[in-house]
Amino acid sequence: MSDPLLLTRRSVFAMPLFLMACKKGWSVLELTGLTMGTGYSIIAVDHSRNVDQAELQTAVDAALDRVNVQMSNWDAGSEISRFNAAAQGESLNVSPELAQVMQAAQDVHAASEGGFDVTVGALIDLWGFGAGQSRRDMPAESEIAEAMACCGQARSVDLQGSQLTKLTPGAEVYLSSIGKGFGVDQVAKAMAGFGITDYMVEIGGDLYASGRNPDGQPWQIGIETPQAYDRGISQVVGLSGMGMATSGDYRNYFDVDGQRFSHIIDATSGRPVTHDTASVTVLTDTAMLADAWATALLVLGRERGLEIAERKGIAALFIDRGADGFVTTASKRFATATA
Repeated sequence: MSDPLLLTRRSVFAMPLFLMACKKGWSVLELTGLTMGTGYSIIAVDHSRNVDQAELQTAVDAALDRVNVQMSNWDAGSEISRFNAAAQGESLNVSPELAQVMQAAQDVHAASEGGFDVTVGALIDLWGFGAGQSRRDMPAESEIAEAMACCGQARSVDLQGSQLTKLTPGAEVYLSSIGKGFGVDQVAKAMAGFGITDYMVEIGGDLYASGRNPDGQPWQIGIETPQAYDRGISQVVGLSGMGMATSGDYRNYFDVDGQRFSHIIDATSGRPVTHDTASVTVLTDTAMLADAWATALLVLGRERGLEIAERKGIAALFIDRGADGFVTTASKRFATATA
C-alpha cells in the first residue's frame, strides 16, 4: 500500500530573510534529504556557530534510518514487515520505539471511536489507492466484505508491553498515518542532542517547530487551501514547541457518475468517507499525535470530529466544502495553541 497521505499533506512554512539573523552573530543551518518515500527539510538557528552541519546531517539520517528499520512497509526485514508476515496468533517482541507508536495508535483508535485505524491497508488497496494501483469503478460488496475481514484494529492487533500479537488472519499494519510524525519527533530529539533549541523539522508535511525562527518570531506555518490544483494558503499560524499535521482528501480521488471517492477510507464501513470536510489540521505536543489525529478527525468529518476534539481538548482546524466556497471551523483549543 502506498502512503495515502503523501499527496494530501501540505504545511507550507513562510520563512523570513536569513540575512538579519546572520548579522546578529549566529548562523542558519538548512538540511534536506529523502526518507519514508518522501523528503525532509530542517531549518535551524545555530546560536553558538559551533554545530558541524555534516555531523548533524549524519545524526538526522541515522535517526530516520532507525525509524525505517522499525516501521517501513517497504523493507521486508523491518519489524512491522515481519509482523505483517506473521501467522495468526503469533507474537513479536518489538522495539521500545515501535511499541510506543503502536500504543499511541491503539490510544487514538479508541479515543476516535475507530476513526483512526492502522489496519485499513486492504481496503486502501481494494479501492485502488495502493502502490501502483488505480480504479474508476466501485468494488463489489463481496470484495468490500472480504477486505474488511482482515481489517479492524481493535480486533486484529493486540499490544501488551513489547509483545505485538496478530489476532486476525491476513491482518497487516501500515504506519504511514503516524510513522512520519514519529520520525519528525526523533529528528527533534537529535536536534536537541546538539544543543539546538530553535528549529523546524518537516517530513512529508508533518512537522515540529521549536523556539523561534531566524527573525525571532514563532515559526510561521501556512495551512494550504484544500484544492487539487491551487497551492494557496488558507491561513498562517505561529508555531513554537508543538507538532502539526494536515490531512486532506483533495489530491487522491476518483469520480464515478459525479460521485467523488477519495483515499480517506472509513474502516467501519469499508468505504471512502462522504462528508464535506476537505482537510483537518491538528496541533499537539508531538508530531506523532498530530499525524494520527489529523487522519482520525478527517475520517470522522467536522460534525463528529469536532465533538471529539472539544471533548479531548485537541487543537483542530476543519475546512469544509460549502455552497459558496470553503468554511473553516476551529476547536476552542486551536486558537489558544498557536504562538
